[in-house]
Amino acid sequence: MVTVQLPGTTEATPGETPGEGTQLVRQLRTNKALTRLIGSLLLVAAAGLSCVGAAPDADARAAEPRPLGQVIPAPMSVEPAGGAFQINSKTKIHVWHDDPADLRAGEYLARLLRPATGYKLPVVRDNVDTDGIVLRTSADVANKVLGPEGYRLISGSGVLRIESWSAGGIFHGIQTLRQQLPAKVEKKTRQSGPWLIAGGTVKDSPRYAYRGAMLDVSRHFFTVDQVKRYIDQLALYKINKLHLHLSDDQGWRIAIDSWPRLATYGGSTQVGGGPGGYYTKAQYKDLVAYAGSRYMEVVPEIDMPGHTNAALASYAELNCNGVAPPLYTGTNVGFSSLCVPKEVTYDFVDDVIREIAEITPGQYIHIGGDEAHSTSHEDYVKFMNRVQPVVAKYGKTVMGWHQLTGATPAQGAIAQWWGLDGTSQAEKDQVVNAAKNGTKLVLSPADRAYLDMKYNKDTPLGLAWAGYVEVDRSYSWNPDTLLAGAPAESIAGVEAPLWAETISTSKHIEFMAFPRLPGIAELGWTLRKPNSFEEYKGRLAQQGPRWDALGMDYYKSSKVPWPAG
Repeated sequence: MVTVQLPGTTEATPGETPGEGTQLVRQLRTNKALTRLIGSLLLVAAAGLSCVGAAPDADARAAEPRPLGQVIPAPMSVEPAGGAFQINSKTKIHVWHDDPADLRAGEYLARLLRPATGYKLPVVRDNVDTDGIVLRTSADVANKVLGPEGYRLISGSGVLRIESWSAGGIFHGIQTLRQQLPAKVEKKTRQSGPWLIAGGTVKDSPRYAYRGAMLDVSRHFFTVDQVKRYIDQLALYKINKLHLHLSDDQGWRIAIDSWPRLATYGGSTQVGGGPGGYYTKAQYKDLVAYAGSRYMEVVPEIDMPGHTNAALASYAELNCNGVAPPLYTGTNVGFSSLCVPKEVTYDFVDDVIREIAEITPGQYIHIGGDEAHSTSHEDYVKFMNRVQPVVAKYGKTVMGWHQLTGATPAQGAIAQWWGLDGTSQAEKDQVVNAAKNGTKLVLSPADRAYLDMKYNKDTPLGLAWAGYVEVDRSYSWNPDTLLAGAPAESIAGVEAPLWAETISTSKHIEFMAFPRLPGIAELGWTLRKPNSFEEYKGRLAQQGPRWDALGMDYYKSSKVPWPAG
């Protein structure tokens, strides 16, 4: 309500008999006065109508969909066209096939969207492709040319289709759909719409088949739920490998039936002397299955012959002198080694690899091999020559850190590069020569891709031995040219490791991984020459509100123009 007081009038004070100044009707004695009152009221009414008219324009601007393709990783091809698709109370999710994987993808999408939209979003099995959200796997040529992880997203005013050769491609397309929606779609309580996806077509396919993230659960132990939380965060950026560092000097984290003290004793501590922990085989299988539901393959790592103090402390016979060392809770490296001459060492290795292979459906077993400073070169080569065939014996492919190339990598093996720009040329040449001889490479340059490196001198977590790694440096490199001379076809992909000397909570993981991890994911997915941080940082900034909605604790780098508020 608007109150109009004419000039020259006054209001009565409480308890006072109204005088002439407050009795407006009696004051309107002339037509001139009446005209003045009506004119004032009309002006007020006009102003109110003007305000009402402005609101739809503001809402319309707020309702504009995110431009198609403004996601991470950037898609291969984007063709904007036509009107936007809107998710509403009548929207259904149509799944074309009875394949359980396709139906799971539909239910996954529905679970993502229901809380914030408040819509039922029923998942139905039918061949409808003219309305709602349609998820369709088929071997059409248009899908097959994009490969098993590729997809097409076609958005229009009445229907949105995601099509792929495989359910994995559908899953990746869902992540693109998800990022096209407002960030508040990630919230667990009902939010106001509209829920729009810009019109047009996205065609997408990954640059590399290996796009990984490593989590060190040995220096500090992380629970099943903590690892699952990280898996969900990784899936948003189309990461497809989860490398779990399951053993180190400070802790052994996986139950091995034939050597039970590895977990019960070797897993009983961590950096700083905390309680540690380990995964039972059932828990490990649960993690593997959960990652698989996000189209992510678990790569288990048992580091050897170095980084083995937890094992050596658990079983005296694994030591050359037959004496078990104490458990270790510090952060030094390079002081431990399995006893290469002892035959029991290879019985131990065979048992461990066999039991892990039995519960790991993925292709790879990572055998470490880094920082074996207490193992002579001769013994290192002997050890790797004995151990690599054991991995093959149980149907798996060898992965190892790039020091594996100092021995003779097995056929089909993958060496993981973690060197720096300043690593010696001799070490780089050793890796490049192995690549020329058929060894595949996964690239994790420590001064760009290691997520445990501090952002700057004031970062409260992390280490700085590889230098400070801000978000722009983490993004600004090209895997194809990182190791000069390595054949392009030798590059299997990229991985972002997170070592846990200083990391012990989910908030710590998030603070160190984000915002850097999405950039590594884009380097692995998107072929762009050159990678422009100036363009990328705008898309990265749009992820901030999404992380807020997800309750993530990320580093707000000054390199990124985060939205106000």
